[in-house]
Amino acid sequence: MSKISKFFKGSSSSSSSSKSKHHRSRGGGPSPQEAIHKLRETEEMLTKKQDYLEKRIEQELMIAKKHGTKNKRAALQALKRKKRLEQQLTQIDGTLSTIEFQREALENSHTNTEVLKNMGMAANAMKKVHENMDLDKIDDLMQDITEQQDVAKEISNAISGPFGEVFDEDELLAELEELEQEDLEDNMKSMGGLPSVPSTKLPSALPSHRATTKKRAEEEEDMRMLASWGT
Repeated sequence: MSKISKFFKGSSSSSSSSKSKHHRSRGGGPSPQEAIHKLRETEEMLTKKQDYLEKRIEQELMIAKKHGTKNKRAALQALKRKKRLEQQLTQIDGTLSTIEFQREALENSHTNTEVLKNMGMAANAMKKVHENMDLDKIDDLMQDITEQQDVAKEISNAISGPFGEVFDEDELLAELEELEQEDLEDNMKSMGGLPSVPSTKLPSALPSHRATTKKRAEEEEDMRMLASWGT
């Protein structure tokens, strides 16, 4: 077999396989989006049917009221049609509830599938990022960073510390107090000094109780002496 025939045979087989795969993908059933869209269309159709039945029920009720007892047969026929329409309306209500529940369940399932898919993609991306990371190298790097921070802190403390001679602050404060005291004394001397304190004792404004009693006793003694001299 020539190479050309082999080439065409291989191409024909590959094209047939691709066509069969494409055909299987088409026949694999509707996607979730398509199913949700179909359910919504069904809901809209049943809702329109509900509106139609409600209008028909009102019409049949008006017909039954119109005939009343005048045309009893026509009134009964209208009421029968009204009952059948109400049964259909009840069935549609139940069908709508079922379709709505199915659509919501399908939407939730589709949402959960998309969420899980995105979470899986994120996990794979994170895995690829971490493939080139070595925990031992990370530990060594963190230790180097800590050491360099300590060195930088020591350098900062050395630069910001006092430079040159260091003096005792207590001694400086004591010397400052001495200077202030000397300055105060010099000011007092320039003002003539403090006023002199009187040497004599100033008389008190009121005599004490003891001095008054002693004086009275002396006066009584003098009176007794005068009385004895007169006798």
